[in-house]
Amino acid sequence: MKLWGIDLGGTKIECAVLDSNNNLEVVVRMRIATESAKGYEHILSQIKKLIDLVAEQVGERPAKIGFATPGVLEPDSQLMKNSNTICLNGKPMKKDLEEILGIPVQLANDANCFALAETLIGAGKDYPRAEVVFGVIMGTGVGGGLVVNNKIIGGHHGIGGEWGHNILEENGDSCYCGKAGCVEQVIAGPALERHYEKISGVKLSLKEILEEYHSGKNEFATATIERLLEFYGRAISTLINVLDPGLIVIGGGVGNIDLLYTAGYDKIKKYIFNKGVVTTPIVKPKLGDSAGVFGAALL
Repeated sequence: MKLWGIDLGGTKIECAVLDSNNNLEVVVRMRIATESAKGYEHILSQIKKLIDLVAEQVGERPAKIGFATPGVLEPDSQLMKNSNTICLNGKPMKKDLEEILGIPVQLANDANCFALAETLIGAGKDYPRAEVVFGVIMGTGVGGGLVVNNKIIGGHHGIGGEWGHNILEENGDSCYCGKAGCVEQVIAGPALERHYEKISGVKLSLKEILEEYHSGKNEFATATIERLLEFYGRAISTLINVLDPGLIVIGGGVGNIDLLYTAGYDKIKKYIFNKGVVTTPIVKPKLGDSAGVFGAALL
C-alpha cells in the first residue's frame, strides 16, 4: 500500500509517496511552486497539478491523501484559520480538496505532522517508551505539535500544541495574535535579531550574532544569547510542567543552536516543578525538512 502526503508551504508544495509494504521507502518526491500570490483557487489547482504529475510517475492515483498545512482546520466550522498563507484562512479547504481530487483528505497543521513523523520514523524510534512526544518548531515563528500514543492531539479548538502564543515576557513586543510578549516574540529567530538590534544599534543575522557570541568579544551578542537561553528554559519548563512528555524534538533554524541542549537545558531546572531535576530527552530531529511531508503521508 502506498501512502501519499502533501506538504503545503507558502513558497513550495511537496508531494511524497511512501511504500508501507517496504519499510516506508520513498517511491517518489516532487515539488512545485505554490504561487500563493495568485490566490486560493490557484493553490488548489497547483495541488491537483502536482498530484497528477506524481500519479503519472507512480503509475496509480492515491486512494486517500494527507496534507500538512500552515494553519489548521477549525473543528466546528471546518474552515481554515491561523495560516500565514493568508488566502487559506476562512476557506473550507478539506471539503474543496475532496471535491477537486475525488478522494478522502486528511488535514493537519504542519507542526503536528512534524511531530508525528519524528515520533513514528524519526527521533522517536530511539525512545520507544515515550508515550507523549512534543514537537517544537523554533524558526521564523514558534509552533508545536503534540503526539500521544502515536496519535496527533489536535484539541477542542484545533490548536493543540500551540505553545508559541503564550505570554513569556510581560510587556514584551506585540504579536500578530493580539497579545504581547508571546514565546514567538521572544525566542523566534526574527525576535532574537530584533532584540540584538535594539540593544546594539546594529542589524545582524542570527548566524552572525552566534558567531559574535562565540568570539566572546561582543557584549550585545552575549546578552542576546543568554536572554534566549533564559527564556527558552522558562518556556520549555512550562511544557514539561503541563505535559511531562517522554521526548521533546526541536526543529526549525533556532533549534540548530547547540547551546539549547546544554546551557539551555540547565535553565529548565530553575523553573520545573520537580525540585530542579530534569531528565526529559530533548533532541534534534532526524528527518530534516522531510518531516512535514512524511507526517502528512502518515496521517
